Amino acid sequence: MALHVYDHVTRTRRLFAPVHPGQVGMYVCGMTVQDKPHVGHMFAFVACDMIRRYLEHLGYAVTHVQNFTDIDDKIIVKARQEGIDFRVVSQRNIDLYHECAAVLNIRPAHRYPLVTDHIPEIVAFTADLVAKDHAYAAGGDVYFKVRSWDEYGFLSGRHVDDMRSGVRIEVGEAKLDPLDFALWKSAAPDEPGWDSPWGRGRPGWHIECSVMATKYLGPHFDFHGGGRDLLFPHHENECAQSCCGTGQKFVNFWLHNGLLFLGDKKMSKSDGNFFAMGDVLALFPAEVIRFFLLNAHFRSQIDYGEDRLREAGVAYDRLRRGVRRLAERRASGAAPVPEGLLSGPGEVLSRAVREHRRRFFAAMDDDFNSAGAIGVLFGLVRDLNQYDAAAGPELLDGAPLDEAWALFEDADRILGLHREGLAGLVAVTAPVVPQEVLDLVAERVAARNRRDWAAADALRGRIADLGFAVEDGPDGSTARPAIPGGD
Repeated sequence: MALHVYDHVTRTRRLFAPVHPGQVGMYVCGMTVQDKPHVGHMFAFVACDMIRRYLEHLGYAVTHVQNFTDIDDKIIVKARQEGIDFRVVSQRNIDLYHECAAVLNIRPAHRYPLVTDHIPEIVAFTADLVAKDHAYAAGGDVYFKVRSWDEYGFLSGRHVDDMRSGVRIEVGEAKLDPLDFALWKSAAPDEPGWDSPWGRGRPGWHIECSVMATKYLGPHFDFHGGGRDLLFPHHENECAQSCCGTGQKFVNFWLHNGLLFLGDKKMSKSDGNFFAMGDVLALFPAEVIRFFLLNAHFRSQIDYGEDRLREAGVAYDRLRRGVRRLAERRASGAAPVPEGLLSGPGEVLSRAVREHRRRFFAAMDDDFNSAGAIGVLFGLVRDLNQYDAAAGPELLDGAPLDEAWALFEDADRILGLHREGLAGLVAVTAPVVPQEVLDLVAERVAARNRRDWAAADALRGRIADLGFAVEDGPDGSTARPAIPGGD
């Protein structure tokens, strides 16, 4: 199976073919940096990082561009409230983004353009749209003429005439049509602004992405990422002004990630309905958060909550322990089965690993379905456990165990679940378990042996209170540090 990606225009998955052979251009709508990053922001960036990783696995040379909107009304208001320059507000939140991204194992974009660094290009692009009669100046502002482009609404599936309902011209606007949107906004004397042919002002929101995307990726490129809430009007407006400005198709595939919800409301800075990323990282390991975000298709809605993160922590730990057990098995002193031969359990495992590999990449080829791919990894852990039980400690079928390890390595490069890679994951020193905990584990084993389940459960609770979880396996019961906030 080859990579197929959902197409918002045809509403179907279609075969991916790059605009330029062997190369992929990907633009991601970055943060408007009036405040610190929250989990909803990072969902989009983790998803696009996973997509980039898979495209690179397929052999494409990816150019990843992600902007920062470092000037807008909200940033100006925030700066006024604090009595500081708007650039200070923007830069501190840009720095916070980079800190969170590094912890979440998000690879740096190749470029992080800022709006304020591209004012001349934005002015030139806007002037070109005016010259082509797709925009007009009015009262120091410049507006895009929505009805000048017959295809307006194609991305969101809306019709221009249906959009008029409920749309009005705000006080101070000089639009010819309520649907028209600002490319350039005049600035008040006490606001940041830049000179332009239409007077001192600053860019409208939508034009910045058209300018920066086409500057670094060309007029027509492969992927454009961003939250589903940006589909209309932001991305619709980007399409309109970009196509009218360049005369070319803008984007082949839109990577609209789903939204994080808190209860029945989406996570949003504007509504004060969000969890800052730094606060969440103080409660849960970054690997667990990344696992949580990728253990759903990136286009789906995710219900956020600490209970769900705790569940993700338990699941992630099960996967991590499976990888470690495989590493220990491969490094054990058991006599290997002669080269070219397999034991009975080894033959079963070999067939299973090949099927897991096929299913993993089938999931990734199906619109970057990371959730399906992660599910395959749990199936692989299950089959490895069954092999251990059937083969016992004496047998070591090197070939299928090596194949299983190779699949875990490929999955790690693509999903980025382990910041230090598999080698770093395995190399982590086993934690020291206090004698008090070991004694409680021994008491619990004795209670289980005499079938005193109530006492065993009570002892598990005492062990948990000390920050450890009990793991029962074929080799007995052991204790390990519990996932923070989890088991």
